[in-house]
Amino acid sequence: MKRALGGISPLIALQRRVAKPLHRQIYDAYREGIISGGLSRGQQVPSTRALSSELGVSRIPILEAYSQLLAEGYLETRVGAGTFVSSSLPDQIVPQANSHKSGKGSRAVARRAALESWRSRSPWLRESGAFSVGQLAFDHFPFQAWSTLLARHARKVNAVSLNYGDAMGYKPFREVLAAYLRTSRGVRCDAEQIMVVSGSQHALDLCAHVLLDPGDSVWVEEPGYKLLHNTLLMEGCRPVAVPVDDAGLDVDSGIRKCRRARAAFVTPSHQYPLGATMTASRRLQLLDWAQQADSWIIEDDYDSEYRYESMPVASLQGLDQNSRVIYIGTFSKTLFPSLRLGYVVIPADLVDRFSAVRSAGDICPPLFYQSVLADFMDQGYYARHIRKTRLLYAERRSVLVEALTDTLGNSLAILGAEAGMHLTVTLPAGVPDHEISLRAAEDRLWLWPLSSTYAGKNARQGFVLGFGSTKATDIAKAVRQLSDLLTEPARKRERSGRRAG
Repeated sequence: MKRALGGISPLIALQRRVAKPLHRQIYDAYREGIISGGLSRGQQVPSTRALSSELGVSRIPILEAYSQLLAEGYLETRVGAGTFVSSSLPDQIVPQANSHKSGKGSRAVARRAALESWRSRSPWLRESGAFSVGQLAFDHFPFQAWSTLLARHARKVNAVSLNYGDAMGYKPFREVLAAYLRTSRGVRCDAEQIMVVSGSQHALDLCAHVLLDPGDSVWVEEPGYKLLHNTLLMEGCRPVAVPVDDAGLDVDSGIRKCRRARAAFVTPSHQYPLGATMTASRRLQLLDWAQQADSWIIEDDYDSEYRYESMPVASLQGLDQNSRVIYIGTFSKTLFPSLRLGYVVIPADLVDRFSAVRSAGDICPPLFYQSVLADFMDQGYYARHIRKTRLLYAERRSVLVEALTDTLGNSLAILGAEAGMHLTVTLPAGVPDHEISLRAAEDRLWLWPLSSTYAGKNARQGFVLGFGSTKATDIAKAVRQLSDLLTEPARKRERSGRRAG
């Protein structure tokens, strides 16, 4: 739509070498603009003189077009004011904001609406504070070293660094990253297999685009990562909820439910949210299933750097002899989420396919922060930061476990405290975690309800409690708040029982 003197006109591309007369081309452009809603009722259109000047034609074809539009009721004139889109047009001409065609398009809209509704009803996703999941100790970040590297790279900007880059990412960064992953995570890879992405959620979405077709069945952990379910549903896939126990994903159950699933999405090093580490036997069984079923395994290794009672567990990908595992990692948990840097380690025979899909989506990742992080890692700052924060989170984890035990005793079970930046507590039967989480949010206590991580009906009640951003000195107070919230429903039931008696 273009603003002309005295009013707004649709974009009119006049073609002088076609059979259609100029006045008809102008008429059609206005009629389409009005019917499509681009020109709204009561909106002023330019005078014939102004439009003649803008289009570079005589007023005669414009007068003819306006005359026809006025005769058919699309335009109206107001004495002394000008020409306007008719204010008496029926409602059905103007597209309705909430009307959508039935079928595939409306289902996609419904899925997106459901996702937005879920986020709006989940305040613990949007805020930071006590028990927020995914929040870090930002005040312990090495700002001085990072700022120095930022300034250094900002001074080195040149024409090459301002141009489009490789769809896989900045090669020097990928080389540093490959060396780190081979050493710290036991990942079998070289730089050519690594694609830089905007965090693990982008990586999951990319894997779904490349590997899956609408209608495919996909194993997901039960309970598991809610946003993965949303990604798969948006792709038109069918998530198959496979239960998790103390040994990780129950592969036997997955085979019984859907042997020919196209892929399995797993968090084997630190299962989200229950915290289990997949045993060696389960890992080998899962790899064998993928090979026999010609399926893929997507390993989300989102916070494996933080393990407190043993050395970090080696990756599942490092055991893979048949190139069935796609490995995902992120810097959102070790550095900061707004950095939006993650990575995918891709089997060699899939690299071209991933690269083509990435190029079609957003061409390439931004170069600047990749170059800064390459130096940050190569000069040892990243390793030192991990060592420092591992000790910090270990202390906060211990303080939280002790406070929960001292304050709540045996009224809840603690799961997954051996690693990561969250742990999970389960509640007795009949205690509604979602209702308590909503009440807690009013006091700025951010309890992620465990039941929301289940896809099926038999959801356990409990909370996922983050401790990364909560100082050790503040944890006991937050646990007392949690205890008050848990005891309040019990007191209400007790009072209700006495009144009934």
